[in-house]
Amino acid sequence: MGKFSKKMRKKYNETNKKSIGVYLILRILVILSMIVQIVLGNISNAVMCIVALFLFTLPTIISETFKIGIPTVLEIIIYLFIYSSAILGEINNFYGLIPFWDTVLHTMNGFLCAGIGFSLVDLLNQNSKKVNLSPLYIAIVAFCFSMTIGILWEFFEFSADMVVKTDMQKDRIVRDISTVELNPNGENSPVKVNNIESTVLYLENGETVTIENGYLDIGIIDTMKDLFVNFIGAIIFSVIGFLYIKNRSKYKFAKNFIPVKENLEE
Repeated sequence: MGKFSKKMRKKYNETNKKSIGVYLILRILVILSMIVQIVLGNISNAVMCIVALFLFTLPTIISETFKIGIPTVLEIIIYLFIYSSAILGEINNFYGLIPFWDTVLHTMNGFLCAGIGFSLVDLLNQNSKKVNLSPLYIAIVAFCFSMTIGILWEFFEFSADMVVKTDMQKDRIVRDISTVELNPNGENSPVKVNNIESTVLYLENGETVTIENGYLDIGIIDTMKDLFVNFIGAIIFSVIGFLYIKNRSKYKFAKNFIPVKENLEE
């Protein structure tokens, strides 16, 4: 870390006091959770806690490596997002207990990633004499950056489910389906099956598994829902970013979500 002037060091410490407090509290909670998981013998959950602890360090690593100032509000949101997804979502099963938990997090992810993409292009635009991008272009790039991250994450979930046999693309019960696979004539005309009461799976060893109250969708609905809410989060921030560039003083609240290049060194 470079040497900071007293004035800038004081400003930096005051700005980050709240985020440091949130960081320490969440870190302690994660460590306690890890100890509990080790005692219970849930090694995979303990590993998840270790991953969360590592992710907590990323904002600081990125900030110091690239000399980027991360706004306090954004930093707190990142910490809460990591804790909510890894600890509350996965270990404490908030994804299963609270129906909208996954939706909220994916919407937030779309918003945050759009902010990061926006910041990267806006920094280039402000600090280059050869580049002069329009506000609309920067907003579109931010949107595309966020959607790309969302798609890559869904690729990761699909790969984990296929290779490691996890269930990151959460299954759900549906009562109505429309499929050309059941068309008796083999035509490309979907057959609608409504009000499914149960589905029976016949295993090779002779056992059966009954799915009550419908048919088991194995992830496509969850994936498309995640991408759709990521889309909404990305759109919201892209509009905010567009307005911010058009009038930085009027929409200065957007600075709470946009990393900036800071020169804290003497």
